[in-house]
Amino acid sequence: MQIKIVAHEKAAVSVGDCPVDGLAEFAFIGRSNVGKSSLINKLTGLKNLCRVSKTPGRTQLIHFMLVDGRWRLVDLPGYGFVKSGKKHREKLEDLIASYFVERNHLSCCFLLIDSRHGPQDTDLDFAAWLVANAVPFALVFTKCDKPKAAILQRNVDAFIEAMQGFATGSPRVILTSSQTGEGRRELLGFINSCLSCEETE
Repeated sequence: MQIKIVAHEKAAVSVGDCPVDGLAEFAFIGRSNVGKSSLINKLTGLKNLCRVSKTPGRTQLIHFMLVDGRWRLVDLPGYGFVKSGKKHREKLEDLIASYFVERNHLSCCFLLIDSRHGPQDTDLDFAAWLVANAVPFALVFTKCDKPKAAILQRNVDAFIEAMQGFATGSPRVILTSSQTGEGRRELLGFINSCLSCEETE
């Protein structure tokens, strides 16, 4: 799968403000500072499509990127950190929840996990919420060029094991690095296979 044209289409303040033409959507979400913006930029091949910041919690709206007129990449606010306080955090949490519950065009959610760390409660809680609400998702481990191979594998295995407390089976796992490009081909291949299945239904 080759990406040719990507355009930032709109930033929605609510689910009612989202596009309505029915194109398939692939949403990216993760704990603040997980490297979401860098990964999206690497995936699309555009260095400045998403603003990369060292300050967590920059994404405050639902950003829609139209890709080759065929599907949408959706950049959701990160969870786990909002500098402006509890009320604002709850507002973002409601926005995220309403997107997943009310949107009918979501093909897959890519749940981004920082590979440098063992299982974090915020990530496991969100994965459990996705399972409880029957949201299709895949685990995307970021920054996989940082830890040593043994530590990386240990952290991935530990997260999968922790999920057994609330999920049956194991989701698809994709290892990525926005620095080396690892996982880009697999991510795009997975998206393409999802699109192909939907287009033949």
